[in-house]
Amino acid sequence: MRIAARAVLFDLDGTLIDSAPDLAGTGNDMRAARGLPLLPLDQLRPMVGAGARGMVGRALGVAPGQAEFEALRDEFLQRYEARMTRETRVFEAIEPVLVALASRQRPWGIVTNKVTRYTEPIVRALGLAEAAAVVVCGDTTPHAKPHPAPLLEAARRIGLEPGECVYVGDDLRDVQAGRAAGMATVAAAWGYLGDGEPIDGWGADHVIAEPGELLNLLSLA
Repeated sequence: MRIAARAVLFDLDGTLIDSAPDLAGTGNDMRAARGLPLLPLDQLRPMVGAGARGMVGRALGVAPGQAEFEALRDEFLQRYEARMTRETRVFEAIEPVLVALASRQRPWGIVTNKVTRYTEPIVRALGLAEAAAVVVCGDTTPHAKPHPAPLLEAARRIGLEPGECVYVGDDLRDVQAGRAAGMATVAAAWGYLGDGEPIDGWGADHVIAEPGELLNLLSLA
């Protein structure tokens, strides 16, 4: 079944961009500072979508509620801010998709739980800021995903009804937010995915293995 959508909204980390090398690298920086051996990227990568909470948990075994967590989270964020554009890149297979959307006058935007302080420098550094019709961050609205508020705000800023948009993301929260907002949802199987329920159980309207499949769904290929 094809998707009739006038605009495409993307999650950022794990969907549009591969930020795992810098997020996981920050976790390993913290391990190195404590004399611990570095962890392979494939052990840290699934938790990238959970941000500082996921990285501190996986890299150092400390979870929210534990006495050390807040200090470690703050250290993680400080270290991450210093290196967040060092190795982060737009997924290579996403670039032709964005070009195709632009050529067909289909606006696209970004809706992320990453706060503005980190999102804006990354989006600028990767050349996405001017091309995106909208960028909604984790602190743009009072609620973050899986609440629908960020997606509803993105649709409002583009000037479309939520049902005229499709949301693409690599986390269960993305699908939950999209469905709650009344948007078609696409789960991105190339992303980080977390270590919870398998992607086929998220309830997305479509699951795609490669970014180019989105163009087929939108009848743009």
